[in-house]
Amino acid sequence: MKKTFLNLALTTFIATTVLVGCQDSTKKEAAAQDNVENAREDLDDAKEELSDARKAATEQEWQAFKESTNATIAQNEIRIAEMKADLKKRGKSIDEAYAKKIEDLEEKNREIKTKVEMYKNDTSSDWKSFKEEYNRDMDELGQAFKNLTVDNK
Repeated sequence: MKKTFLNLALTTFIATTVLVGCQDSTKKEAAAQDNVENAREDLDDAKEELSDARKAATEQEWQAFKESTNATIAQNEIRIAEMKADLKKRGKSIDEAYAKKIEDLEEKNREIKTKVEMYKNDTSSDWKSFKEEYNRDMDELGQAFKNLTVDNK
């Protein structure tokens, strides 16, 4: 009888220890799961804040870029108009190649202006590649202006 009682007490003690130990693990797992969920929410919030900050910075940069671009395009239009006026003053003595070059410059300037107007400053647009392409186009246009004036001196 003592042996049965001792076995029963020992079995009860072991069962209680296992059950209490499992409950702590379950509570720990639940707490860990909550921590993981909180960390994910914090990460999502941080990503959203970073995206908003980038968008605001890009918007400011875009506005400054657009103002500068519009000023440059306007200057190009003035230079082209001056070249056309000079061409008219000279009359027919200027060859057709010069007039064609002026028309080409005017067309390039219009294309760049259209690209800038059509560009949508949003997250799906690649701002960096747009700027690189724009700068390359403007360099080419500037070089074409220089070449035109050098050819006719």
